[in-house]
Amino acid sequence: MDIKGALAAGALKLVGKLPLRWSRRLGKVVGWLAVLFRGESLRVTRINLSLCYPSMDPGERERLARQSVVHTAVTGFEVATLWRQPWSRSEDLIMRVRNQQLLTDGVDEGQGVLVLMPHTGNWEIFGMYLATLGPSTALYAPPKIAALDPIIRAGREATGTQMVPTNVHGVRALLKSLKNGDIVMVLPDQEPDTSGGDFAPFFGKPALTMTLAHNLLKRTKARCVFGFGRRVEGGFELVFLPAEQAIYSDEQKVSLAAMNRGVEACIAEAPEQYQWEYKRFRRGPEGKTRLYAKG
Repeated sequence: MDIKGALAAGALKLVGKLPLRWSRRLGKVVGWLAVLFRGESLRVTRINLSLCYPSMDPGERERLARQSVVHTAVTGFEVATLWRQPWSRSEDLIMRVRNQQLLTDGVDEGQGVLVLMPHTGNWEIFGMYLATLGPSTALYAPPKIAALDPIIRAGREATGTQMVPTNVHGVRALLKSLKNGDIVMVLPDQEPDTSGGDFAPFFGKPALTMTLAHNLLKRTKARCVFGFGRRVEGGFELVFLPAEQAIYSDEQKVSLAAMNRGVEACIAEAPEQYQWEYKRFRRGPEGKTRLYAKG
């Protein structure tokens, strides 16, 4: 019996029974404990913020680091509630939607829409909402704890999203969906394998950036938009932002740079809600860096 898996699944189900306001409060407690005990998430967040905002006042940057760690913890607890409750209850948590026409215009024209969702705010409710607007497809990698797989999959598929594997078959499914005029969701700020990425500026620093979005756009006539679920009082504001025209460039480096600027634009809307603890700069053009080394 997988005791670790059973405990993790049980904890997720238990938290999932809480209303959003209580899951947020619990997440804040865990986040502030991580700040108090100076955990790894705070250490990495400080490094990333110093790289991305070198001219920011040190005191302001430290406040931002602490807020980000707390928000990241809150996200983890929120998704348990969102995955476990009926969509009708989750939908009531959407306070407002901004710039939705950026997506619906493409859907109405049968153009296919590639939605790039950075790790800002709560991307889970954003993805669940997208699937209510039309046929949707997204990549899915099973979690390391196998017992969580059916819970996560059920939550993400609750509104109709088709989950496909993170391999060549999954990429083919994404292409097919876009060519059919459907919605495809991609998280653009994850570091890929070196075979699936190239370096492009991110906050002025070279970051290994996935080429998947560029390849999808190059092979289809899809429209590209950015979006995320911003945490607000009582629920969420869903925000859509336009992509630069340069993202459609045939030149890979031009397209990747535009994609990273789009991610930066999303972050600028709520920098404290971005998942800064991700080691985005662990690889540089010359190979692995020691930016995150301890000591």
